[in-house]
Amino acid sequence: MNAQGRIKQLMEERGWTDYRLAKESGLSHSTVTNMFNRNNAPTLPTLEAVCRAFGITLSQFFSEGDDPMQFTDEQRLLFSRWSTLTDEQKRLLLELMNTM
Repeated sequence: MNAQGRIKQLMEERGWTDYRLAKESGLSHSTVTNMFNRNNAPTLPTLEAVCRAFGITLSQFFSEGDDPMQFTDEQRLLFSRWSTLTDEQKRLLLELMNTM
């Protein structure tokens, strides 16, 4: 999948400019424009910021087809909080979940 192409598609669906994506995602305008003008592949943190701006998950970003996986509000909250955890916190949380 071409990440830049997918981002452009999502921008077009919403009528967003590069500037609007930068503002909504909290990324610098140069980061967004370099992604397209210099064909720089976005990093994972950049993709996470872009997905938050679009109100979608990484899974939905990478899903192909017309029917992306839908999440409940509770699941979206879980993913949102997960992304703020440190690696150690994630590891401990997964250990805890495995004991349940």
